Amino acid sequence: MPVVEGSGRTRAVGFGSVHDVPRLPAGFTALFESWLVDANGLRLHAVIGGNGPPLLLLAGWPQNWFAWRYLMVPLAEQFTVVAADPRGVGLSDKPTTGYDSDTLASDMFALMSALGHQRFAMVGHDIGMWTGYAMAADQPDRIARIALGEAIIPGLSPSPPLLSDDRWLSDFLWHFNFNRALDVNERLVEGREEIYFGHQFATKAGTPEAVPAYARAFYIEELKRDPEALRASFDYYRAIDQSIPQNRARMARKLTLPILSFAGALACGDSVEKELRTVAADVQSVIIAGSGHYPAEEKPEQLLAALQQFLAPYAASRLA
Repeated sequence: MPVVEGSGRTRAVGFGSVHDVPRLPAGFTALFESWLVDANGLRLHAVIGGNGPPLLLLAGWPQNWFAWRYLMVPLAEQFTVVAADPRGVGLSDKPTTGYDSDTLASDMFALMSALGHQRFAMVGHDIGMWTGYAMAADQPDRIARIALGEAIIPGLSPSPPLLSDDRWLSDFLWHFNFNRALDVNERLVEGREEIYFGHQFATKAGTPEAVPAYARAFYIEELKRDPEALRASFDYYRAIDQSIPQNRARMARKLTLPILSFAGALACGDSVEKELRTVAADVQSVIIAGSGHYPAEEKPEQLLAALQQFLAPYAASRLA
C-alpha cells in the first residue's frame, strides 16, 4: 500500500533524503520516497517503497538508511521496504533523551503502526540489532521473522575485558568506552569528524576502502552538518547504562520466532550466533566471507541472498 501524504506524514527533501544523497542504484528514486512520519512524539524519517508484506530495515552507528541502498531495490520486488532513521539519526528528530533499548523499540513499533503495519519482518545491523532484539522480546507477536547482525547486545553476554590480551579485540571495540563518556567526546571529535569516523570505517571494514569513499563522506557530512547529530550518535552509547538492565530483564523471555544471525567473517564472526542462541530457540546463521563489519555495503550480494532465502516463507505468506 503506498504511503499517502497527510495524517502525520509528509514528504522529506534536502540532504539525507532520497533527493540529495550520492550515487543511488539505478531505478532507486522511481521506487522509493523519503517520508517524515509522526510516531511516539517524534518525527522520524523513513525511505519507503516496494510491494508486498512490510520489511523494516534498521542500520547502526554511524550510518543511516543509506547503508541498505544496494539491497533495497531487489528487496522491493517482494516487500514493502521501510528503511528507517531512528531518533537522533539523519532527518529524524534528535531529542536529548530516549536512546535506551526500551524507547528505541517503542519508536520503531510506533513508526510501523503509523504506516499501517501491525505485523512485519525486520533486519537490524549493529545498534539496529540492539533495537531489533528488544522489539522481538517485547512484542514477538508483531514480528514475523528477524535478521540480526554484527553486534553484541549490552547486558546479554559478559562484557569483553577492558584490557584484553587480544589486541584485535581492543582495537575493534575501544570506541564503546570513548562514545560512552560524558561531555568530553563531542569536544574531541567536533572539527575532526573525518579523522574519528574515517578511522572507524577504515578499521572495522574488511579493508580500508571496503565502504566506498563517497558513502563514508556522506555519513560524516550528515554528522558534521548538525551538532545535535554528533551528540545523539554518542547518546546511543551513553544510554547503555539504561539498556543493560532492560536487556537482562528480557533474557527471561526466550525468543521463539525465526532469527537469522549474520556477520562478517573479518568482524564479529561466530559471536553473533553464539550470543543469540543463548536467548533464542530458532536461530539460523550466515557468516559472510571477506566481509568486515558492514556487509550490506561490503558484500551486498551475499547478504541479499541470505536475506532472500531467510525471508522467503514470509514473502510467500504475504502477511501484512
